[in-house]
Amino acid sequence: MRIFSRAAAGLSAVALTAVTAHLAGAPLRKEVGGPFSLTVDSIMRGPKLVGYPPTALRWSGDSSRLYFEWRRPEDEEASTWVVGRDGGPPRKLPDEERRSAPPVNGVWDKAHRRGLFVDHGDIVLIDSVAGTRRQITRTTGDEANPRWARHETAVTFTRDNNLFIVPLDGGELAQLTDIQPRKRDPRDTDSQKFIKAEEQQLIEHTRVEAEKKKKAEEKDKARALPKFELADRQSATDLQLAPDGRHVFILVLERSDAAKRPNVPNYVTESSYTEDIPARTFVGDAQDRRTLSVMNLDTGKTVSAALSADLDRTKDTKETKDTKETERGLRWGMPQISEDGLLAVAHVRADDNKDRWLAAVDPESGKTRVLDTLHDEAWVREIGGPGPNDPSFGWLPDQKHLWFLSERDGWMHLYSLDASADQPSARQLTRGKWEIEALALSADGKKFFITSTEVHPGERHIYSMPIDGGERTRLTSMTGGSAGEASPDDSTFGIIYSSSTRPHEVYLMPNSPGAAATRVTTTPTEEWRSFKWVEPQLITYRTRDGVDVYARLFTPEMMGARRDPAAPAVVFVHGAGYAQNAHKYWPSYYREYMFHNLLASRGYVVLDPDYRASSGYGRDWRTAIYRHMGGKDLEDVVDGAKYLAEKQKVNPKRIGVYGGSYGGFITLMAMFTTPDTFAAGAALRPVTDWSHYNHGYTSNILNQPPADAEAYRKSSPIYFAAGLKGALLICHGMVDTNVLFQDTVRLVQRLIELRKENWSVAMFPVENHGFEEATSWADEYKRILKLFEDNLRVAR
Repeated sequence: MRIFSRAAAGLSAVALTAVTAHLAGAPLRKEVGGPFSLTVDSIMRGPKLVGYPPTALRWSGDSSRLYFEWRRPEDEEASTWVVGRDGGPPRKLPDEERRSAPPVNGVWDKAHRRGLFVDHGDIVLIDSVAGTRRQITRTTGDEANPRWARHETAVTFTRDNNLFIVPLDGGELAQLTDIQPRKRDPRDTDSQKFIKAEEQQLIEHTRVEAEKKKKAEEKDKARALPKFELADRQSATDLQLAPDGRHVFILVLERSDAAKRPNVPNYVTESSYTEDIPARTFVGDAQDRRTLSVMNLDTGKTVSAALSADLDRTKDTKETKDTKETERGLRWGMPQISEDGLLAVAHVRADDNKDRWLAAVDPESGKTRVLDTLHDEAWVREIGGPGPNDPSFGWLPDQKHLWFLSERDGWMHLYSLDASADQPSARQLTRGKWEIEALALSADGKKFFITSTEVHPGERHIYSMPIDGGERTRLTSMTGGSAGEASPDDSTFGIIYSSSTRPHEVYLMPNSPGAAATRVTTTPTEEWRSFKWVEPQLITYRTRDGVDVYARLFTPEMMGARRDPAAPAVVFVHGAGYAQNAHKYWPSYYREYMFHNLLASRGYVVLDPDYRASSGYGRDWRTAIYRHMGGKDLEDVVDGAKYLAEKQKVNPKRIGVYGGSYGGFITLMAMFTTPDTFAAGAALRPVTDWSHYNHGYTSNILNQPPADAEAYRKSSPIYFAAGLKGALLICHGMVDTNVLFQDTVRLVQRLIELRKENWSVAMFPVENHGFEEATSWADEYKRILKLFEDNLRVAR
């Protein structure tokens, strides 16, 4: 919104300049190091200032070139760039050459030379060494799910619920399945049946024609493709041909017809009429089902995969006075099939997210053999999911053993098991109070490349480790966060690295422990680089129940500024809940990082904690909020305010709090349930009632509303609005399809009915959950700054 600008239109130039300087936050110290001006307007240019992080590292098949996507501050869109393995300036690919570049999400052959991908609904093959592009399909239909088949001499893909195959030697396209919605044949009435029978008895011609028709149908049936009927609201979302060429695995999605979806009104439209945007369902509403079937192409027989009955339809959480038992279903993933086709292992997850199974599927019977079970009384967490590009499990080179990631010992670690054994036992390959974030097999299949937090919860480094476990070798040495992609010959890493004060950049590094990394890109503007950005202090503080919380700390002294006489402080609460912000690499909340530099320059102390539920600290940390969001997580934030008062000597009566999304939710809970802790709070796009949020996120933590109503009531700010005392600002995008603007509207009505007065709302008509317009960002943060200036600093 631009309410301030309109209201200020009649002010004199001098007065307007003075008010603008106050709102934008002119620093208390003279800025050194360059022309950058530390103001809200300048900061909230966002990517026009610091650019966008490079993404999608991938190598050519001969390991000579590294490709990546990159959008610089001055660019209107991202482009594909390439750099040689030996370094040098990167080169932006022209559009025609970009079409033949290695695909971002390619399905690669064993040699990592040829990649398959989907381009605008068509299947394309890229030869990354020759730099050639081959169009496998060119149709008006939507092809998807390309895979290699017949020892990489053919390609399969899906279209309109069916599986097709194309030989690469010039053979003809062939359809392998005939999967159609179930047809409803009209039923004859008793009268119609009588007349038909009498006609064949009386008229010989009708008998002859009926016999001809029957024989023709039998011939057609003999020539027909294997059939599978889909029920109402079902679709075959993925089909995979097994290496034996006889079996097709079919992933079937059944959409619910009972779910109700709210609409999000869009008020600012090209037509000038209000238009509705469809949104997601609320938690607990009817959900889609995902099942797995297997078709035998020779016999035409199709079977459904199923776990044993005691696993398939078990009960939900134990019944208490607040929870009810409910039956649950399963969600199947497409199996990963060994190269010889002897083993097919599927990832299966319970609807209530408390159990996960790895199950070997017999393609003839559909029966399964459970290889590994993971249970969590709260909810199971996994990295990635079944698929060729980012699996949570995969085959080791012998094609009998599986590797998989699991949090079974309380931390995300690597395990292996023999999938061919009747009763396999998982073997733990890594252990310790740290977590694996990503891993990949080396090209020679002899080792894993692992990205983990082993050095420090706030750092990410790349290690190598033999595939049977043992000693890990740390490869990267730069303090911060590193994520990488090894070249196909394993000689070189392409790395995306960042530090606390420098955004993500592409680097090249030899695959050798401690090798020097060479920077390839420079993303931020020269203007931004001219400023001396503060490196926040990474500290821990002790909570009331004796745990240590990691946090980023910003102080005026770090900025070369003096403390304000009022000794004000602000606690920032990061969003998502399960995220991490107290670390040593570039934050996703980079605008807030710059805003905290501004606050510190004005005499504020700023604390940015990784409260309970944040990522990177193990299972017990993330599940501490189970059945009560706004419990332990809020206590950690409140205890952070206590730390500021006791250790940083801030005024306990002049502490503010703010955050967006989950951080906005915590801000509301803080202002409503601990009203004497914070004098002011800014809740940005906040969840106000968890029963109105989405299913996937919320049902993990609070179960489902009908089964656990009490968990929703004690976790939702709207039930505690009566406790508001301090100054509250709520900011929300009106076309938010994640946390709906309705959440704020309902809370506003509640505050009105409670006759609360010390609150305000700023609406942003064109913004979704993540703001896009620099003017919206600036307007929002000027309001936040004004809230803190008016309520946390001594009147001037």
